[in-house]
Parts: sequence; structure tokens; C-alpha cells
Amino acid sequence: MSPNYRPAKKHVTLLVATTLIVLLLPLATATRNVDAQEFSMPEEQVNYTITPINGTLWAKIDGTYPITYRGNEISIPMVYPTPPGTTNISIWLNDIELEWSNFTEENPNAVHHTAIGNWSEILTVLPSVSDNFVLTIHYEHPLQMINGSYVFLYDLNIAEYLSPSENKSVAHFTITMDTNYMSLKVNTVDVETEALKQIDYKTSGEGNAIIKIDETSEFDKPLPGDLLISFSQSTVNNDNMLLLFASVFLVGFVLAGAVAYIFLRRRNQQSR
Repeated sequence: MSPNYRPAKKHVTLLVATTLIVLLLPLATATRNVDAQEFSMPEEQVNYTITPINGTLWAKIDGTYPITYRGNEISIPMVYPTPPGTTNISIWLNDIELEWSNFTEENPNAVHHTAIGNWSEILTVLPSVSDNFVLTIHYEHPLQMINGSYVFLYDLNIAEYLSPSENKSVAHFTITMDTNYMSLKVNTVDVETEALKQIDYKTSGEGNAIIKIDETSEFDKPLPGDLLISFSQSTVNNDNMLLLFASVFLVGFVLAGAVAYIFLRRRNQQSR
């Protein structure tokens, strides 16, 4: 989820969570606004692992965001939306792990709308921001089930990073599927109309298949929108077990028949 910057309010308590990804604002004591175009991020790397945990499919996400900042604020609060059931959250600014709090719990109206529902938000503060820094975020959440398919969404809004001088940004997604799957669909979602658009992707491997997606955003062009992925869990393992059971049963039946035939034949020979 790319950080998203908006002009500052006078007080952090007036912070309105209407951004599509992450909202960074200066501290309440700041005397100037943060210009969104003071930030740029030509690339971001987002790694997903889809894996079963106690019978439920979960997504484990690691996002890496190398950011250039041309402003002079020292500390910047950040609000970050999280999918339902999110846990194991950790946020790092370079080599410093940051504390965070449940912003929606403190401000019940602070929810973030996505195409698959409203998300809660967490709050942290980026201290001692330099000209160039790397923000990394880890979190985990159970996949949603919608219309019989597993679904997960990456909330992307890169517009605030784009300008005539920084006119392109690419989000690189690497998704490791630690589960059998079928009927994979990869779409972008228009943030206004929620219309879906299929996009290209590459896959490799069989056991733990890896899906790679590049989503490019350019200044002064229609933005691709959020990334939405859906799939069904393959029954290949169950089918293999049924086939194995049927094969064992058939072999056992044939062997039992052969033994019975031999026994009856010898009995008939002895009775003559």
C-alpha cells in the first residue's frame, strides 16, 4: 500500500482518512503544509505469500517503499489502512522499528473504503525523515471469500507521487502461492467506478507457484487503480487421494479374488 500524501490539517485530530492508501501529515505543531509533490517513489516492491494457516488461507505481505522527500518537516504522522483481521503488523523506517496504534479504534469514523469493503486504519509517526528513506511494512490477514472465490486487494494510489519531473512509478508484485489454485483472475479496480480491468501477469513454478505483476502509473494519464486478485482453491490433492484410494481398493479386490480362486481350485482338486 503506497504511502499517499495530502495537504496538512492544523491538528492531527482533524485528520480525515479519505486517501486510498496511506496518508502522511505533518505534526500538529507544524507551521506549514506538506506539498504532496515533495515526495516521489519511482518504484515499490510488494511481496505476497498466500499460505494456509489452521485451515484458512492467509496473505503475508511485505512492502518496501524507497521514498525521496524534498520538504523540511522532521516528523510526519502516517495513517495506514489495513484489511479485516490484520495482525502481526510491523513498520520500519530504515533500520528503526516504529510503534503504531489503532487509529480507527480511537476515531470510529476513520475508515477507508475499498471495492471489497471498509478497512480500519492504524497510525504511526515517521521520525527524523531524511531526503531519502525506505519505509517497510509487514502485515498478515485472512483472505476474504466473495461469491465462492478467495479475494485479496492491494490498495494503490500513486497520484500524489507523480509530477512533470517524476512522471512514472512502477509497483512490482511478487505473489507466492503456497496452495493449489485455479481460476486465477488478476484485475485492476477503478477507484471511482470500481470497474474491473484484466491485466497481464507471469507465472513460474508448480509447487509454490510464483505470480509476477508490474503495475505502471504515469503522470497526466489515467491511473490503473487498485490491484484485485481472485482464485479458487484447486481440488487436485483431493482428486489424487481419491485416485490412490480407488487404486488400492482395486488392487486389494483383485488380490482377494485371486486368493479365493486358488483356494476353491485346490479344494475341488482335493475332493476328487
